[in-house]
Amino acid sequence: SACASKSRLFVIANMASYSSYLKRGLYMKPLLEISNNILTRGRWTSSANIPLSTALPDLPTPLFASTDADQHDTKITTLDNGLRVASQNKFGQFSTLGVIVDTGSRYEARFPSGISHFLEKIAFASTESFNTRDDILTLLEKHGGISDCQTHRDVAIYALSAETKAIDPMVHLLSDVVLRPQLRQSEIEEAAMAVQFELEDLNMRQEQEPVLMEMIHAAAFRNNTLGLPRFCPVENITAMTKHTIQSFLHRYYTPSRMVLAGVGIEHEALVKLAERYFTHSSPSWADSVSDTDVPPLDVSISQYTGGKQLKQKDMSNISLGPTPIPELTHVVIGLESCGFEDPDFIPIAVLNMMMGGGGSFSAGGPGKGMYTRLYLNVLNRYHWMFNATAYHHSYIDGGFFCIHASANPNQVKEMVQVLVREFVCMAGDVHHVELHRAKTQLKSMLMMNLEVRPVIFEDIGRQVLATGVRRTPTELCHAIDQVNADDIQRVANRMLQTKVSVAALGELSQLPRYRDIQQGITAVDGTLPRRFLFG
Repeated sequence: SACASKSRLFVIANMASYSSYLKRGLYMKPLLEISNNILTRGRWTSSANIPLSTALPDLPTPLFASTDADQHDTKITTLDNGLRVASQNKFGQFSTLGVIVDTGSRYEARFPSGISHFLEKIAFASTESFNTRDDILTLLEKHGGISDCQTHRDVAIYALSAETKAIDPMVHLLSDVVLRPQLRQSEIEEAAMAVQFELEDLNMRQEQEPVLMEMIHAAAFRNNTLGLPRFCPVENITAMTKHTIQSFLHRYYTPSRMVLAGVGIEHEALVKLAERYFTHSSPSWADSVSDTDVPPLDVSISQYTGGKQLKQKDMSNISLGPTPIPELTHVVIGLESCGFEDPDFIPIAVLNMMMGGGGSFSAGGPGKGMYTRLYLNVLNRYHWMFNATAYHHSYIDGGFFCIHASANPNQVKEMVQVLVREFVCMAGDVHHVELHRAKTQLKSMLMMNLEVRPVIFEDIGRQVLATGVRRTPTELCHAIDQVNADDIQRVANRMLQTKVSVAALGELSQLPRYRDIQQGITAVDGTLPRRFLFG
């Protein structure tokens, strides 16, 4: 920063003075005078007499910098066409802005599954104003910018980071990318190859988490909304045509389903640019698709069903070489939780942090979750378990809490029993130390993540898109502080009364039956049926 540069110049310019002070021993004089003054007054006979919470005597009162809180509030404006513009000012030479769209794989019930996956790969290609992808990259390079597009189950995010002075061309670029893509046949074919490669790569990775999360969503929300495939099925790759993609865009890429969000940008300037680029021209598909030819808007609410998704797979050749990773079987067990507007969302988030977990090896300490329940009660006690991690997936109208674990195929029975017992123990006694640690860790993670400009951008966009407002970090921290042990037990009991969801991948001959897992979840001590344990 400019201040840091000035400080370094000051130090360099005064090195000669410091050197002469060192030679003559004058650097000790001010320190000796202060020490003698304190000692002669009898105020400082030992450093142990003054606690760290007390200011040292004979030192000037510090003056702290103050900021105007209003400058960093999130401001929201709704344009005449329904587009919401949200921004938060932040000091710096670079800004992050983008468009968040209320779309995603959950809305693909009446379309071929995988359209959102295709849109992610085809983003930032040719548009009405930019003839090729290279033209877009040239503009970004000119202003030190980067771009990204990510599609999820419930949103699509188009984002840019560039110099603040380049906000005008960046908003213009965003409007073209979102509303006026050309969707040339060559670009669709390139997107198809990218999707094909990603699907092949997912099946060859050592980390099977993306595949498992896809499977547990399908088990939890069977054949509806959040359970629809996020990744394009192989059989649908060739079904993606320009007309199919434009039909989806016509139905879901409307201004009322979008939020233009920015961080590090003056709100009034962003509103004016939004009015110029998002309201005065039609989307590229306006003349190609008629409203009568497009399936109606999907307004379905997610329905948690519970169930199972099992995939028998040989995992022995995933990692070959001189030190191959051992063959593992992966199991995910989940229960219905709640959406992020539910009052129980914050207590479940605290419970998720309290369960924690991770891999069997970690180079971290308490900040890495080494004192969470899944480390203390599972990974530290059962050496044969390679992973045990808790997750909480939450959306606007539903969610689920799950634990992912992996072990040798011969240990799958014992692994499932351990997980089921941990689920049941969530409703037991909660020690005040572990609760305080989980709340502190959750607040710390929240505040540290919100130091990053792109994270602030996504947080603003998602909250405004879903609720129309943004809860500030201060509000969220206050809500976390209010969580007590009774809340943890209450939400745990709420989840334990729902149907279980199970996803498993690998060698599954030792996997317990679904009904045995469900019976163990409802048991007081979390024990699976005896016929299974001793069978």
